[in-house]
Amino acid sequence: MKILVVGSGGREHALVRKLAQSPEADRIFCAPGNAGTQEIGENVSISANDLPKLTRFAKGNGIDLTVIGPDDPLAAGIVDLFEAEGLRVFGPNKKAARLEASKIFAKELMGAEKIPTAQARTFSSSAEALNYCDKVALPVVIKADGLALGKGVVVVHDRAGARQAVRSMMEERAFGEAGRRIIMEECLRGGECSVHALVSGKSFRMLATARDHKRAHDGDEGPNTGGMGAVSPADNWNAERESNFTSSIMQPLLDGLTRNATMFRGLLFPGLMITDDELRVLEFNCRFGDPETQAILPRMKSDLLPLLIATIEGRLENVAIEFDPRIAVTVILASGGYPGKYETGKPIEGLENGARLPEVQIFHAGTKRQDRKTVTSGGRVLAITALGDSVTQARERAYAAINQIHFDGCHFRHDIALCPAHT
Repeated sequence: MKILVVGSGGREHALVRKLAQSPEADRIFCAPGNAGTQEIGENVSISANDLPKLTRFAKGNGIDLTVIGPDDPLAAGIVDLFEAEGLRVFGPNKKAARLEASKIFAKELMGAEKIPTAQARTFSSSAEALNYCDKVALPVVIKADGLALGKGVVVVHDRAGARQAVRSMMEERAFGEAGRRIIMEECLRGGECSVHALVSGKSFRMLATARDHKRAHDGDEGPNTGGMGAVSPADNWNAERESNFTSSIMQPLLDGLTRNATMFRGLLFPGLMITDDELRVLEFNCRFGDPETQAILPRMKSDLLPLLIATIEGRLENVAIEFDPRIAVTVILASGGYPGKYETGKPIEGLENGARLPEVQIFHAGTKRQDRKTVTSGGRVLAITALGDSVTQARERAYAAINQIHFDGCHFRHDIALCPAHT
């Protein structure tokens, strides 16, 4: 099979590497890819958001399966476009992708299906939102309705901060059209958990769980980012919670989508908060998580390719998925200043030394080849994943690899899988 993976981050590098292990995979392309995907497959200089060019490439090159990594092209309807051309593609269509593309849509659906989530109010007027800042219980979570690269969520602890967040999103348009409408919701206390599932209509199969670390600095301090690291499996998940998740969240959601004449086929990733043994949904994601994928896929012993095809073709009932019982710890190396302003073009040294260490995999994110060197080209630069029999062993291996790698301004958290991912 010829496979096209759309995207350029660490998630896409992890997908390319895992798909390349399948005996059915012949050639793998990545658009636009990075320095890591270039080592495994063939990079194609087409933006992940250039839907017409991606469609023409897939048709012209006889691509048998396209896997969509990022959220933006899904929200823009890339799956609808590919399917209209008779192309096989993994990911939800535009209608189903609203679960992630509009937090307000997801909130309304959860309300209708009585899915446990934080109490919230939505606003289309900044004046109304600013007025509500004087009344809302603190702390409060303020979310841009649309897609904002994982940065459109702010937890504020005082009224001045709440008003500033509203103005930034709704008036200054810090996140563009994504902040035209906002949600203000109660701040839940507890431990977060990322749950990934392959979904085809009303059928689904769980993948491994993970726990993401969103804050930029040690101790869960600083601004939210796209994710500074992850551990899989999550340490706050068990069989009882999985049963509760199925009955109170997953099944009602899929029933609700069916009633809304919405067929979801792809990867559904609910972000959960576990509060006093209650599961509540923070948000829905309609694609593989980043950096969760870099922790989950190295543990997957099953061939990913037939699983994706079974999802597309509605044959999930009979598939089995096997995972390595060991623990994976993933640490993100970011550019100095991320998630704010940062510089690029910094040469990266020590990649080969780090990759030679036992049970270590290095996934590229914001990298490119330039003048025969690998240099930084984004905010999140690398994801270092290590497997171990314990969290301690996996952490030691990951950070040992990090000690071999250097680029100017490199920033990373020292407490991944150690500091509880609490809000």
